[in-house]
Amino acid sequence: MQAVERKVADGRVLGLLRHVLTQGVMDGVEQWEPEAGTPQGAVVSPLLANVYLDPLDHLVADGGWEMVRYADDFVVLCASQAEAEAALGMIQDWVDAPGLTLHADKTRIVDARERGGFDFLGYHFERGMRWPKAASTTHFRQAIKAKTRRSSGDSLVTLIRRINPIIRGWYGYYRHSHWTTFRPMDAYVRMRLRSILRKRHGGTGRGRGTDQYRWPNAYCDAHGLFTMIAARKAAGYPRWGNNRLESRMREIRTSGWVGRGRKAPYPIGSWWEPCGVKLSGHEPSRGGGGSRLG
Repeated sequence: MQAVERKVADGRVLGLLRHVLTQGVMDGVEQWEPEAGTPQGAVVSPLLANVYLDPLDHLVADGGWEMVRYADDFVVLCASQAEAEAALGMIQDWVDAPGLTLHADKTRIVDARERGGFDFLGYHFERGMRWPKAASTTHFRQAIKAKTRRSSGDSLVTLIRRINPIIRGWYGYYRHSHWTTFRPMDAYVRMRLRSILRKRHGGTGRGRGTDQYRWPNAYCDAHGLFTMIAARKAAGYPRWGNNRLESRMREIRTSGWVGRGRKAPYPIGSWWEPCGVKLSGHEPSRGGGGSRLG
């Protein structure tokens, strides 16, 4: 709360924040009062992370590096392995002072020009390219599958109207991915629709084989299906796209502060975890030492 008080003078706002941080937690039939951390999923969590980590933004910028941060998740771009190690050391010293800790498993130095890469904000960055991380594509397929059960009695038009918002939303966020990302996603959606049509015509199993000739892509398009390939073409994206790592890191940044300095392929991805819980999006702690916001 001390960091918030340096930026906010309104007593009503400060009082509201204190109530949010100290509200009781129900775990089944058990109730307890949190001693550290913020409520899981609370809208105030990223706000507090931005306030608390603002000095770090400027510290990294003054060191000549560029940091891309969203709430408590961030990546530092450095020009060499040596610079990356120096940046990590400086950040480690900064978090040690107030009693915070870097997540040991998720804090690492990566050469983004080599295989392996790293995940950040739903994207996977590797060898100058980016595409949705594996979990993101899995979640998309699961969302489409849940809306396209083969036993559904809804018309094809109704089904398409139901899944189009899912497709548009996913494409809207991942539209800057490598161009090879979208054709398999479109194919999966059509396969689910063809599976329904196949069952209605006495078939079994997934839509496959000659089904794509019986119900071609144009058939689904004529019923209003939103396709990522068509949207990408309509938006004027080149086939190969812009795969520069640094430019994409700025495009997906929605909060935080981008510092000055050189841009290069040695990112440090760090997740902050005081008292066993992250600053945002995780359960509050019952205690355990260290310090927390307030």
